[in-house]
Amino acid sequence: MTSTRAVVTEGLTRRFGDFTAVDELDLEVATGSVFAILGPNGAGKTTTVRMLATLTAPTSGRAAVCGHDVVTEAEQVRRSLSLTGQFAALEDNLTCRENLVLMARLRGHSRKDAATITDRLIERFDIVEFADKLVKSVSGGQRRRTDLAASLVIQPQLLVLDEPTTGLDPRSRMEVWSSVRELVSDGVTVLLTTQYLEEADQLADHVVLIDHGRAVASGTPYQLKAQIGEQRVDVVTSDVAAFDALVTALSGRFTLTTNRERRSLSIPAPDETADLAAVAKAVHATGVTVDELALRRPTLDDAFLALTGSPSSHPAEETA
Repeated sequence: MTSTRAVVTEGLTRRFGDFTAVDELDLEVATGSVFAILGPNGAGKTTTVRMLATLTAPTSGRAAVCGHDVVTEAEQVRRSLSLTGQFAALEDNLTCRENLVLMARLRGHSRKDAATITDRLIERFDIVEFADKLVKSVSGGQRRRTDLAASLVIQPQLLVLDEPTTGLDPRSRMEVWSSVRELVSDGVTVLLTTQYLEEADQLADHVVLIDHGRAVASGTPYQLKAQIGEQRVDVVTSDVAAFDALVTALSGRFTLTTNRERRSLSIPAPDETADLAAVAKAVHATGVTVDELALRRPTLDDAFLALTGSPSSHPAEETA
């Protein structure tokens, strides 16, 4: 095992009786990066995080965090990381400011230092507007930003975020993403578990897809999307007659994949600029009115379906 990576696991496994939640998982998380573990409910994401955070002991295999073994050097591991779970660990009847001060005091800071740290975090995470409101009265996104700030009352080498945007609306989710990007720019390594394919695509330098506790694919978001096919030009027509006319006119020039029910056709576009222009010109020449003509790149949704054989699931609490 090496200390040059923020996280290294070798054959990491966790069983609960006859059920294997995590099955011989190998990970390498580069220092200063965002690493995403992506998978559906029950895939083993939270169990993996709990083992790395020393909250659950591995059944077999090994794991190191910032060079420290999670079993034999658990105290050093806990000093190296900060964990933010799926649900904000804040006291509802305290203000956001009071929660941050409390967390800093629990981490061993003096009263004076706790106040200084809290003021800095309030500014950094743009909490000023609601800092003195009770947590139970703020929005989900504001609550989550406060929770992220609370996890940084000490500066961790590794920040572990277990489904940090579960249940948030799109605007709040984008606020959390912005906070994560700022942390990475400051040199914090982030290990992120998520069911949001867009989240992994937006934030991660490297993604591992896991299904039933096993890694089924690994790479950058671009590499994973590239595994399931090239980009394409999609053309959608307004009615069946227009669709039939387009298929007849274009089938001699392009390789078509058609969907009559949706009245759409797709054409491979490896050279995006040239191919998009060629298709647009050919469609224009037919005189057929179309509702949509657009370049589509493979999404992580496509990759997930292709690589696991099942669609991505909607965010919900994971049980394994």
